[in-house]
Amino acid sequence: MPSFDITPATSALMLIDMQERFLPVIPAMASDQACGRNCRILLEAARLLEVPTTISEQYPKGLGETLPYLRQAHPDAPRFEKMHFSCMDDPLLRMHLDSLGRAHVVLCGVETHVCVLHTAADLIAHGTGVVVAADAVSSRKDLHRDQALDAMRALGALLVPTESIVMRWQRLAGTPVFKTLSALIK
Repeated sequence: MPSFDITPATSALMLIDMQERFLPVIPAMASDQACGRNCRILLEAARLLEVPTTISEQYPKGLGETLPYLRQAHPDAPRFEKMHFSCMDDPLLRMHLDSLGRAHVVLCGVETHVCVLHTAADLIAHGTGVVVAADAVSSRKDLHRDQALDAMRALGALLVPTESIVMRWQRLAGTPVFKTLSALIK
């Protein structure tokens, strides 16, 4: 049974492969579209709430860097170049994630049916709880995204909206941080 017991102290955020050369074929990555907007919200919320954040870049020489608006949302988040589809298959990335010592990893990014799915499957096999921001992932084809979301749910990942993750991290209304987070989501 997937757990939603995520806090800034028990979870980490991973932004997967939101890179420049994917944008023409995955328009949902644009800053004014669902996937892109929600990835930015997650990055900004993680920065405000001090949730450890990691950014992966699949073969950046060919696919470019992480989109600038996302790098600006969390400029201190470490970026890791990778060639493997699963972030867990990259030795440096896996060592970094293990060093965080978090029970859960929140995933967002592209492509849902390749790198996000492979990473989720390997994290779950590694004993890490996976929460997928279902409105902050995308693929070139909607069918591939939807099938990958179904597969991740079947593997034991919890799929929820970005707003649910942000409010679960925050947990308390009426604070200055809550007001900042609420403004991000609106």
